[in-house]
Amino acid sequence: MKKSRFTEAQIMGVLRQAEGGLPVPELCREHGISSATFYKWRARYGGMDASMMSQSER
Repeated sequence: MKKSRFTEAQIMGVLRQAEGGLPVPELCREHGISSATFYKWRARYGGMDASMMSQSER
């Protein structure tokens, strides 16, 4: 499986910025990701904190 360009901590940071009210298109442009990637991350990691995230990868 392909290794992600972003760490789990970076993904959590992007999702937190979106929760903070930053518009998704602007957020995607800033981090160089597609909107599809953002929504995939949100579906997978949304509502998790850092400790829960590391457990989901195992």
